[in-house]
Amino acid sequence: MINTFDWFQKWSEYTPDKIALKDAESGSSLTYKQINNASNSIAHYLKDKHQLKKGDRIAIIAENDLTQVLLFGAAQKMGIILVPINYRLAHAEVEFLLDNSESALVLYDENCYDVHALKHKATYEPIAPFIHFVDDEGPDYTAQLHEDEPIFILYTSGTTGFPKGTLYTHKMLFWNSINTALSLVISSATKTLNCMPLFHTGGWNVLLAPVLHHGGTIIMFKKFDAEKILQSIVAEKLDLFMGVPTMLKMIAELPEFESTDISFLNYIIVGGESMPVGLIRKYHKKNVPIRQGYGLTEVGPNLTSLHQSMAEKKQGSIGKPNFYVQVRVVDDNGHKLPPNTPGELWISGPMVTPGYWKNPKASKDSISDRWFKTGDVAIMDEEGFIFIVDRKKHMYISGGENVYPVEVERVLLQHEAINEAVVFGIPHEKWGECGAALVVKGKEVSSEEIRNYCLDNLAKFKVPSEIHFIESVPKGDTGKIDRKTMKKSFLAERNLI
Repeated sequence: MINTFDWFQKWSEYTPDKIALKDAESGSSLTYKQINNASNSIAHYLKDKHQLKKGDRIAIIAENDLTQVLLFGAAQKMGIILVPINYRLAHAEVEFLLDNSESALVLYDENCYDVHALKHKATYEPIAPFIHFVDDEGPDYTAQLHEDEPIFILYTSGTTGFPKGTLYTHKMLFWNSINTALSLVISSATKTLNCMPLFHTGGWNVLLAPVLHHGGTIIMFKKFDAEKILQSIVAEKLDLFMGVPTMLKMIAELPEFESTDISFLNYIIVGGESMPVGLIRKYHKKNVPIRQGYGLTEVGPNLTSLHQSMAEKKQGSIGKPNFYVQVRVVDDNGHKLPPNTPGELWISGPMVTPGYWKNPKASKDSISDRWFKTGDVAIMDEEGFIFIVDRKKHMYISGGENVYPVEVERVLLQHEAINEAVVFGIPHEKWGECGAALVVKGKEVSSEEIRNYCLDNLAKFKVPSEIHFIESVPKGDTGKIDRKTMKKSFLAERNLI
């Protein structure tokens, strides 16, 4: 089969001198021709020095940088599989991922991770020198690749306590890019930035890969910095910006936010969590539309989009499926449910993973006749808009009634005095379980006021029995709420576990 996945080879022919990547910290940049030349040279280097071939795994433990995109280019040419690993993980956790992926080469950032304590038998090499390959102009490297072969193994948290390696294929990469471009109007004129970590599908596949596929420009940040991000949006006159609500909240809280004109943005893309309506309005007042969406590592990840014109009217919705995405809301037997009935969200299309690395049971449990079972409980209204009610595992049962914490949190976040809220089920002598809400206040409010507000807006069985005020909500590397840790700590403090 002819290799049709070598994007940088194509763009080096069409627009060789166009800036593809720019480092936000140093200001250095790479053209499409430089990336293509470097990717060819890196592919030959990996083959000649390390005897790597199609299907071999390379682990990357590093902060965001331009070098990782060069390795991505090499992977498109030679069929190696990249295994991005969170550099904040403990050594034991990294050991598991290296052993599970059977990585032959580990490329690491000496400034953010010490690999000397790792026992996994592989070749370890600093990643920084690979940037020097941009000065090379060696021969093209071509391999016979198939669309169903993986370019990434992306690890996600597992319900068994062990991470699962999602196989992310060339086919998924292509169709996710097409879906994204059709939904967000991405072209070779697009300029945006990336501050999402590259050990997460959001860093690679929400905007970075689709924009590079279409010949656009990416400003690369090592990590999120609210002040620098806002400055870059203005200085670079970006078309798009993608972040999670936590990031957008931090930007909006900057003293200079009110006086900074960002109305030239086509819109801001939001994922990870539902964005509070108050925060949506802050950006709307600055004439910046908000596009909310939904994604999964195993599927896409860009699956649905809520058009900016519906951001307030359908607040809390993830919108409608992107162009080549099919969805179903089903009962426990896989039967399609009528509108406004909670059920599991299933997704099908050419961007669904073939399964998990070395985990046939998890693959079989998650995929049924080309439909991926997301584990998310959703409803679809009469107009076809989808609302994620909650993860199945977060649901609790109070007095025989199913309660979905995200639904309760969505109501709490609409209260003007509440900045953040997390709800989970705790043991209750009479009802089996009841809800506990941990709330971060934006202004003074009592727990009784919040309870009365909930009684006005929720069925009584959904109203949290306990409301506690906290200073902040812990979050993971991608800005998502660390719900599991919060619940565990809460229960431990009360001797309930």
